[in-house]
Amino acid sequence: MKFVDEVSIHVKAGDGGNGLMSFRREKFIEKGGPNGGDGGDGGSVFLEADENLNTLVDYRYTRRFDAQRGENGGSKDCTGAKGDDLVLPVPVGTTIIDASTQEIIGDLTAAGQRIMVAQGGWHGLGNTRFKSSTNRAPRQTTPGKPGEARDLKLELKVLADVGLLGLPNAGKSTFIRAVSAAKPKVADYPFTTLVPNLGVVSVGRFKSFVVADIPGLIEGAAEGAGLGIRFLKHLARTRLLLHIVDMAPLDESDPADAAETIVHELEKFSPALTERDRWLVLNKMDQILEPEEQERRKQAVVERLGWEGPVYVISALEREGTEALSQDIMKYLDERTLRIEEEPAYGEALAALDQRIEDEARARLQALDDARALRRAGLKNADDVDDDDFEDDEDDGDGPEIFYVP
Repeated sequence: MKFVDEVSIHVKAGDGGNGLMSFRREKFIEKGGPNGGDGGDGGSVFLEADENLNTLVDYRYTRRFDAQRGENGGSKDCTGAKGDDLVLPVPVGTTIIDASTQEIIGDLTAAGQRIMVAQGGWHGLGNTRFKSSTNRAPRQTTPGKPGEARDLKLELKVLADVGLLGLPNAGKSTFIRAVSAAKPKVADYPFTTLVPNLGVVSVGRFKSFVVADIPGLIEGAAEGAGLGIRFLKHLARTRLLLHIVDMAPLDESDPADAAETIVHELEKFSPALTERDRWLVLNKMDQILEPEEQERRKQAVVERLGWEGPVYVISALEREGTEALSQDIMKYLDERTLRIEEEPAYGEALAALDQRIEDEARARLQALDDARALRRAGLKNADDVDDDDFEDDEDDGDGPEIFYVP
């Protein structure tokens, strides 16, 4: 199935039904008086998180959604039927944004959570409502109010506990295959991973966490090069980042340079994201035969990054060191949850960091969108942001809606 994580849609709530002007007509009753009923309220539009969905592809081609109009009032003081509400299912992790104001309407982070995005119109009043002691036969009614209309932008961010960072072919997909039942595509060429992959890592009988693998980053990713820039937003909600470094690259490049590239791109995309807890994972160490060379390369990476955090040496292909790493991750997540419960100040600081990451990521992606729109209009951006990898998406008329076929 195609993976789509950004779409733009138009929603329109139903108009309210009109009130009716009617009078009672019955044999032997000369002046029966008014009996026009009110109209029905228009249906509202809701977005609901559905745990069975993992893409916004259903909204790529159908972009206009209208709720039902309320029925008009009837005679004999009958009220018109209310218009049916329209409920649009979206994946868990969808952020709803008003396209005209860039205001965040809501964030669907739990299955079954529902948010109203367009309010149905109020019903019109029948002439019975206007009867008074001085006006026994009113001919006044009111029409139903129009339903609310909105242009929305939906952004999907996968929900995962752990996110994987690294250059293409660093071994991220191999790692997720080693520690979970997920089977992402693995090959010996760059950008094998084209969309985020999720895997559930079981630690013991009743404990597990979710790990997310995104397309690899390359130098210049923060300016739009490669595939990973738009998928970095999926790491905004993770609780821990694993920086995976290929210690035995096929092109014999310096692993320290590769590690430094990732850090620089992360800083340019979102400085706040670099404040997220991050562990260094040195992969493919089994391909280096001499222990002295293994230690030399390890120290070179640590010194280049000025690294003071945890360092793990693994071989994802041979599953060496992956079990211990998974155990430590589970322990870290449990301790983090406990600390949030016991220290409100710590929880507030993490919430503030999460918000900063969200704001910076949205601002960065919006800048790329604006630059792309200017180029399409034949203008130049002052920042000369390079986003050529999305230049050929001719079907995309109202903003980036990146999708790839796995």
